[in-house]
Amino acid sequence: MSVRLKRILAAAAAIIVLVLIFAFLQALLVPKYMESTQEGAMIAEYYDEPVSHDVLFVGDCEVYECFIPSVLYQEYGITSYVRGSAQQLIWQSYYLLEEMLERESPKVVIYSVMALKYGTPQNEAYNRMTLDGMQWSKSKWNAIKASMTEGENMLSYIFPILRFHSRWSDLSSEDFTYLFSKDPVTYGGYLPQTGVVPKTSTREGDKLKDYRLPETSMAYLDKMLKLCRSHGAELVLLKSPTNSWKYWWYDAWDEQVFAWADEHQVGYYNLIPSDWEIGLDWDLDTYDGGIHLNLSGAEKLSSWFGKILKNDVELPDRRGQADTDDYYGKMAERLNQLKEKNQNEQD
Repeated sequence: MSVRLKRILAAAAAIIVLVLIFAFLQALLVPKYMESTQEGAMIAEYYDEPVSHDVLFVGDCEVYECFIPSVLYQEYGITSYVRGSAQQLIWQSYYLLEEMLERESPKVVIYSVMALKYGTPQNEAYNRMTLDGMQWSKSKWNAIKASMTEGENMLSYIFPILRFHSRWSDLSSEDFTYLFSKDPVTYGGYLPQTGVVPKTSTREGDKLKDYRLPETSMAYLDKMLKLCRSHGAELVLLKSPTNSWKYWWYDAWDEQVFAWADEHQVGYYNLIPSDWEIGLDWDLDTYDGGIHLNLSGAEKLSSWFGKILKNDVELPDRRGQADTDDYYGKMAERLNQLKEKNQNEQD
C-alpha cells in the first residue's frame, strides 16, 4: 500500500470518527422529552404508525388532549391519528399536513381553530417541540422558515447541537436511558392527563384592542383548504369545549370562522355550548381548572364527537380488519393499563 493511499485512508477514518462523535454528542444533548415535557416527543411518533388513517387531526392541545383514536375506533370503526403539538401555529399545522398527505390519503382533516389567533412566530421552545421531531423534507424546511423567532437560524435546526450544546449541566439519567431509542408517550397522538383539578373560575377573557383574526392565519387556512381538496380530503374546523379565561374563545373570532366556513362550504363545530350534551363534568373532567380536558373528559368527548363524524361525514367502519383491530386493540390495552395504574395510585 502506497504512502499516499495510507494517508487518504487515515484521513477518511479520522473524518468518520469525528462524524460519529458529533452524532453521538448531538443525540446525547438534544432533549429526550420522555419523562418530562412529553409534548416534545409527540411529532416524531407519527412516523412509526403501522396503519393508515381516514381522519387526521392537526392543531394544538385542543386536539392532542381531547381526542382518543382508540375510542373512535372501538365505538365507530374510525381510524384516526392526532398530529398535535404544544402551541402548534397554523403554518406548522399546514406543513405537517402537507407532509402527511404525501404519505397517506385521509378522507377527513380536522383542524383546531384556537391557534388562528396567532399571526406571527411566538416562542422558540414551542417551535422546537413541533419542528425538531419532523423528518427532513421540503415541508420541514418551509415550516422552520415560517416559524423562526428573532435570533433563531436554520443551521441550529439542521444541527440541533448548536442550540443544545450547553445542556451538559442539565443532563440526567433520562438522556442516557433514551439515547438510542424512545418509548411511545402518546396513544395515536393523544397525550393523556390523569389528574383532576376542578374548574372554579367563571372569569372571562380580557378585552382586546382588535378582534380581527390575523391575515396570515386566514391565508394559511385558505391554503389548508386548497391542500385538502387537492388530495380529496374534506376539511373540518373544530373548537374544543374548553373555554377558560386564559385561552378564551371570543364571539368575534367565532363569527369570523363561521363566516369563512360558510363561504367555503366547510363544516365548523364550536363545541363550547355542547359541554352539557357531551356530558362533561367540570369538577371531574379537567386536570387544570377547566383549561384542558383530562382522560375522563377526553373519553366522553371522543365518544360523543365520533357519533357526529359518523352521521355528518361518510366514513367506513374499519372494524374487523386484522391490522387495525390489532393496532387499536393494543392502544386501548395500553390506555386501560394507564387507567388502572392511576386508580391504584389513588387508592
